[in-house]
Parts: sequence; C-alpha cells; structure tokens
Amino acid sequence: MPRFNKALLSACALVILGNAHAQEQVVNLYSARHYATDEALYSNFTKATGIKINRVDADDAGILARLKAEGSASPADVVLLVDAARLYRGETDGLFQPIRSQALENAIPPNLRAQPTADGGIAWFGLSTRARVIVYNKAKVNPADVDSYEKLADPSNKGKVCIRTGSHPYNLSLFGAITEHMGEQKAEAWLKGLNANLARAPKGGDTDQIKAVAAGECDIAVTNSYYFARLMRSTKPEDAAVVSKVEVAFPNQQSWGTHMNIAGGAVAKHAKHQANAVKLLEYLASPQAQEYFANGNNEWPAAKGVELANPALKAMTGGKPFKSETIPISAVGANMTKVQQMLDRVGLP
Repeated sequence: MPRFNKALLSACALVILGNAHAQEQVVNLYSARHYATDEALYSNFTKATGIKINRVDADDAGILARLKAEGSASPADVVLLVDAARLYRGETDGLFQPIRSQALENAIPPNLRAQPTADGGIAWFGLSTRARVIVYNKAKVNPADVDSYEKLADPSNKGKVCIRTGSHPYNLSLFGAITEHMGEQKAEAWLKGLNANLARAPKGGDTDQIKAVAAGECDIAVTNSYYFARLMRSTKPEDAAVVSKVEVAFPNQQSWGTHMNIAGGAVAKHAKHQANAVKLLEYLASPQAQEYFANGNNEWPAAKGVELANPALKAMTGGKPFKSETIPISAVGANMTKVQQMLDRVGLP
C-alpha cells in the first residue's frame, strides 16, 4: 500500500476548501431600506436561488459616500436607495453599472427607470412608488383649495402651509417634477409663492407636518403617502386622533397627476457578483416579491400589473385608482441642480 504524505493531504484539503469558498453563491447588498418585513423577502430569495445575501444598512447619503470612498475595492453588488434624486445622483457620479435585463425591462415601466445608455443599458430601476400628497385640516380647509400643487402657492393659502426643508430629497424630487411640468420660470415663481405661504419655518420630517396640521399649527402640509399610511395603521390612540382630524388630497387629478417618487435598485459599478446582482433585482421586480417589497413601507408596486392589498392605501384612495404623473423620473433627477439654485434665490431653506 502506498504511503500518504500528510503534508500533501493537508495541501489538497486547503485547495478543496478554498475552491468551495470561491464557489459560494453570494450577493452583497448596500441597502437604505430598514424594514423588518424585508427579512423574509431576502430569505425567500436565498431559498429560491441558493444565493446568500450579505447586507449593509445605511441611509442613502451614507451609502453613496461609502461607494465613492471604497472605489474599485467596494464589495457592493446591489444598491437599494429610497429616492429618485439619490438614484440619479448615484448614476451621474458613476457609482452604478448599466445592465441589460429583459425581465426588468418587461416589469418596470420606462418612466420609473433610468434612461438607457447608448448601448441600451439601464443604470437603475424603480421597485416601489409613493405619492407626494397634501394633507389638510378637514374642519378648516375647502378641498378645492388643495386640489393641486399650484394652489400651495396661491395667496388664499397664505400662512397655512407646513413643509419639511426644501432641500430634503423628497421635496427636491417634487420640485424637480414641478419644474418639468411648468418650466423653470413658472416653477421659481411657484416656489416663491409657496415660501410666502408658510405658517412656520420648515422643520421636522413628514410625520411632523401631519401632526402640525392636526395640532392647528398649520392647516395644510405636504407628505409622502406612506407616512400617513403608517399613522392610519397605528394602534396608538394619539395617532388615531391625528388621522381623525386630517384628510388627504391627491393633487392635480385634472391635469398632469400626482407626483410619484420611487425606491429603486442598481448594480454597483464594481460588483464582483454581477450575475447574482441582476438575479436579485429581477427577483425584487417579480410579482411574488413586489407586493411584499412595497408593503414593507406602505407603498405601491412599481411593476406593471401588480396590485397591492394594503388596507391603509385602499382607504386613503377610497378604493379607487388615482391619476399619477407619467414624466420620466430620471428627468426629475436631472432638474436637481436647477431646483437647488431656485431655492437659494427664493430663500426657501
């Protein structure tokens, strides 16, 4: 019988273990989504594909800064962000790699994804949507006075409006959409009128604006729809009291439709597991994942033909569809520099 060399056996074992590790199916995710419901979603992806998800959580700005700092050494494969302006910024900063995916292109409408590059690649895709709505004190405000974004700047609403800081990405996206619809000159005049109508200096988040309306600090406020949905679904008596005092308006139903923002995903520029990254994005756009993904933050699915059975959203819209804008969300991002300059000129912080 031949004698086995222990050193040789050990070396062979190390090679085998190394190969097994190299063949391990993984995808590294940088995510600005922090919802407990996503855990089951990612677990289901791993069960279906055998691909393990390694996740790093941070806010959008932190993720973009980290990608820049890491450069080609970044382990990130997939990036999930929660605002169109931030997705556009990541694209223009060269932090994403455009991909070709028939599954994603079939699922996500053209207006909810980046504009194709010269070779047809797409840098990011929307995966859920939310409306930028108006909430108002239903005992004090006539619904006809808040049925459009334009009326937020009408002199009849002077001293009535609450809004978070104008430079927050949610408002930058809204203002970018307004600029796309109205043109830069009219949009700047609108921003000037909005600033003149503020009941107080911008402060706090969207939930704070809703509560300020209920408390009588102002009569009208602007918020993302999911913040109001959270209050509607809350079991806290104080939240129920807020909801009982306010109503929601989906603006511009007789014109261009309500502004819709997105949460979306992209493949990182230096992805080491590019094929797995595409698989994860395709999974998140699939019918079986879309409802789960969107419901985690009380949003609507981005994929075509997928309906969301969310009781708060159904109650908010009266169970009826509403008209949403159809401009390319990428155009909204492209207006960010113009919008910030306008905010500086009109003095809206």
